[in-house]
Amino acid sequence: MDNKASLNRRTLISAAGAAAIASLATASNAHDRDSTAIKQRSIRVSDGVTLSYLEAGRGRKTLVLIPGWSQTAEQFKFQLEGLANTYRVIAIDMRGHGDSEKAAFGQTIQRLARDVNDVLQALDLDDVTILGHSMGCSVLWCHFQLFGSKRIARYVFTDQASFLTSNPAWTAQTLENSGAIFTPNSVTSTYNALIGPDGNAATRGFLGSMVTAQMPAWQFEWIYQLNLKMPRQLAADLLYNHCHQDWRTTLPRINRPTLFIGAVGSLVPYKCILWNASQVRGARATIFQAGEGDSHFMFIENPVKFNNLLTSFIS
Repeated sequence: MDNKASLNRRTLISAAGAAAIASLATASNAHDRDSTAIKQRSIRVSDGVTLSYLEAGRGRKTLVLIPGWSQTAEQFKFQLEGLANTYRVIAIDMRGHGDSEKAAFGQTIQRLARDVNDVLQALDLDDVTILGHSMGCSVLWCHFQLFGSKRIARYVFTDQASFLTSNPAWTAQTLENSGAIFTPNSVTSTYNALIGPDGNAATRGFLGSMVTAQMPAWQFEWIYQLNLKMPRQLAADLLYNHCHQDWRTTLPRINRPTLFIGAVGSLVPYKCILWNASQVRGARATIFQAGEGDSHFMFIENPVKFNNLLTSFIS
C-alpha cells in the first residue's frame, strides 16, 4: 500500500508539473501572439489633426513605415505581420489618408514631414530605421531637410523619383536621372481628372499602372478601396504639391546608412533609383527583377524578398 501511495503521489506531482509547464507555454504563446498582433492607435500632431497608426512587435529596434500618395498604413500589413517577431514596427496613416483625420488643410509635403517629426517626438522614438514608399520618400527627404537625422539610424527609400515633373529644356540624361513621370501638362490633367466626376475611375487607372499583371484581382481591389479612403480633392491637392518638389540637391547631404529599392517593371524608372543611390555616400541599391513582383508595390507583390532585404539592412 505504501509503495502504491508513493507512486500515486509521484504521478500527481509529475502531472501537476506537466500542467504547470503547459500553462506557462500557453501563457508564453499568448504573450507572443499579443506582442506581434497589429494594434491601431492614434496621436494628435502639433496643429491639432489626429493621425492613426498601426503598431506591432516589441523588438529593441524600431522600423517606421511611411506610405505613398493616397496609400495607407494597412498596405504594409505584410511588413507589420512579417517583421513583428524581430522589430517594433510602426506604420503611419498620413493626414487625409487611411484612418487619419480628413483635415481640409495641410496637404503639402512640408506639413506631412512635420507630422512625421511630431510622431517621432510624441512616441520618443530614436535610432529608428525609417522607410518611405513612393511619396513617403519625398516626405522623408523633406523631414531631413527641415529636422535633420538625429532620430534616424537608417533610411530606406522605396521607388521614388527625385523630381516627378520634367522640364522641356532638360537633356535626355537629366530626364533619366530625375525619373520624372509627369510633364507640366499631365500634372494639371491628372489633378483635374481626380477632382472630376470620374475621379474614382482615374484613380483605378493610375493604380493599374503600378502593379504587375500577376497581382490577384482581389488584392488590387483591396489597394484601390484603401486609396479611396482619402477624398479625391485632398488627394489631388497633395499630388499637385508633390509633383513640384525637387530633391536632387538634398540627396548628397544625407548622412545615414541608406538603402534604395526599385523595380524594373515599376512606373518609376529603375535607372533613376540607381542615380539616387549614387548621390548618397555609401548607399546601397536593390532592383527587383522581372518575375520578382517587380512593381511599384513590390513590398506587397513579393513581401518575402522585401522583408529579407529590410532585415539584412537593419542587421
